This record gives sequence, structure tokens and C-alpha cells, in this order.
Amino acid sequence: MTSVLADWARVLPPERNAVAPPEARGLARDEVRMLVYSDQLTHARFRELPQHLNPGDLVVVNNSATLSAAVDGTIDGKPVTLHLSTWLDGPAEPGPAVSDIGAASAFGGRAGRWVVEVRTIDRTPFPVGGLVTGTRIRLPDAASATLREPWLPGAHRLWIADLDTDPQRLLERSGYPITYSYVPQRWSASYYTTVFGRIPGSAEMPSAARPFTQRLVLDLVSSGVAIAPITLHTGVSSPETGEPPSPERFAVCAATARRVNDTKAAGGRVIAVGTTVTRALETTADHTGRVHPGRGWTDLVLGQDRPARTVDGIITGWHAPGASHLDLLVAVAGEPAIHEAYATALDAAYLWHEFGDSALLFGVRTG
Repeated sequence: MTSVLADWARVLPPERNAVAPPEARGLARDEVRMLVYSDQLTHARFRELPQHLNPGDLVVVNNSATLSAAVDGTIDGKPVTLHLSTWLDGPAEPGPAVSDIGAASAFGGRAGRWVVEVRTIDRTPFPVGGLVTGTRIRLPDAASATLREPWLPGAHRLWIADLDTDPQRLLERSGYPITYSYVPQRWSASYYTTVFGRIPGSAEMPSAARPFTQRLVLDLVSSGVAIAPITLHTGVSSPETGEPPSPERFAVCAATARRVNDTKAAGGRVIAVGTTVTRALETTADHTGRVHPGRGWTDLVLGQDRPARTVDGIITGWHAPGASHLDLLVAVAGEPAIHEAYATALDAAYLWHEFGDSALLFGVRTG
């Protein structure tokens, strides 16, 4: 995270955590607050999004649906929670930024290698020294996962593991949505869906799209704003300091690539719904910003040194201190914009995380 952002991000006040879905607070999904950072700084409600976009703009969404990717297990008889993050269908190494590994489905419906995270039953990270190569996690229905090696260089939170059972059946029978300690109550899977989710595969909800409703989608289309999909299956979040973003599966189809390029050529803006969409589009963009169809793995890391070439604006939730997502926001909107937006959101008591408020960020303001 950049030094300027570090000033505000040392401590996030607990009262800024959204501890429950907005529905539990008496709000519809599209009634959460939205901070708009454009030619002026505006406080709005998410359902007012069409008023802040122009006819001819393109909103790109992620059609990956969320798995119930958490499963209870034990290590040497002690209870743990296992998060299934990403299915590996080839060598452990993710390969180049765009490979020939397909991204249409989350997994092959069979036993195999997965990237996993082990957590305590209190939903906190498992002690680093407690996990070693060969650690076996016993799971429901006599299944198990055996740790092989850490997934990311220099980090020990995520591991490659061999799963000896059909993951789809395991999650259907025993899985529940991944949640963290700031959400004390367990909520059903319906609260972790988005209106665009069609292809199961994300370990965590692509939460920037959560405030969208069918009514809002119709309002956008009727106002002349187009919508196009990509697929990016999210892994689990990256809370370790200095931990890079995990490689993730993605697909950008030819129709979406063509629509993005046509929008740019006509003078419209490309608005990414979340960091997942931004990462997918920028992975397939060439040095001129032209997007090409692509699918496979992306290990692209966006930030000040690699700014966005295609995405003009981003719809996003509010990310926790230390999250790698912050650097990606800087890549789209610039460091001054993100600094001012986050400082404003803190002062105005916006709510953080997947059940929190939203932002529409376009970059440096002119006034």
C-alpha cells in the first residue's frame, strides 16, 4: 500500500465495519450509500447510479457466482475452518498472465489440487507455525485435505492442498459462505449473491456488485448505459502485510472486448464493477488500452507503477487497511483521489466490507 494511504489506514475504527447485510438494517440492497468522486465530490445512494453515468458509458460486471466455500474440519482433533479458494487443474505454478487454462467453471467436479486457507473456529488466521507440509485436515463425510506447499512466495496463509473428494458435493452438503470476524452472525448463502452471478466459482462474493438490483439494471439500460460481462473467480482476501494479490482464473469474451473497444472509440467511459473486473480487463489490454479476448490465469498486479489503460472508473466497496485492492484503486483513480475519498468516507461514517457502502471513483477532480 502506498505511503499516503498508510496515513489513514493504520486503524479502521470498529464502528466502520458493516457487521450485517443492509437488509438487516432495514435497507434495500441499492439503498446503501455511495460516494461519487468525479468533477465534484457527491454523497448519494446507490440507486442513484444512473444519474452519475452518461448515455454511451459501459458498465462491465463479473458474472462469477459465489461458492459456499467454507467447510468445518479438524487438525489432530482440534476444530478448524477450511476455505477452498481456487481449484488447480494443472501444475501448482499459475503460469503466465494469460494461459490456455479455461476459466468457464470453478472446478472439474472431482478430487484434485486446491489453494486453501486454514482458519481457527473464531475465523482468525491459523497460527503460521501450526501448518507444515503433510498436515492433514479431516473434513465431513470422511473426506480430507492434505497440505503440500505454500501458494505464494514469502507467505504462509494460503497453501496448495490435495483434496480427496468431489468438491462440488462437499460444498453442497457441508459448505457455507466465507465470513470473517467482523461479521459475528452467520448469514445464509442468499446474502452472498449478486444479480449478475451465473457461473459458480468465486470463493468470496464479488461484492462491488452486491448493491445492484434488477430494477437498477433496467434503469441503467433505459438511460442509455450498456452492460457487459467478464468472468473472474475470486480467491480469498489477502490480509497479510506485503502479500501480493493471488493469481485468479478469468475470461473476457470476444463480445465484451468488442463492446469495450467500441465504447472507448465513441468517447464513452468504461466503468468496472469492482477490482475483479478491472483486473480481468487490464490483463487483456494492450499498451494502447485496446482489450482483446482472453481466458486463463491472471497474475497482473496493478498500482502506481502499472496504472489502468482501459478502465475509466470503478464501482467499489471500501477495503480494509493493508488490502492489496487499494493499490488497484490507485491504478484507476490515482493516489490523490483515493486518499481524499477514503478520508471523506471515514469522516462521513461510511461502512466498510462486503455488507457496507459503495463508491464510484473517476480519478482526479477538476474542481
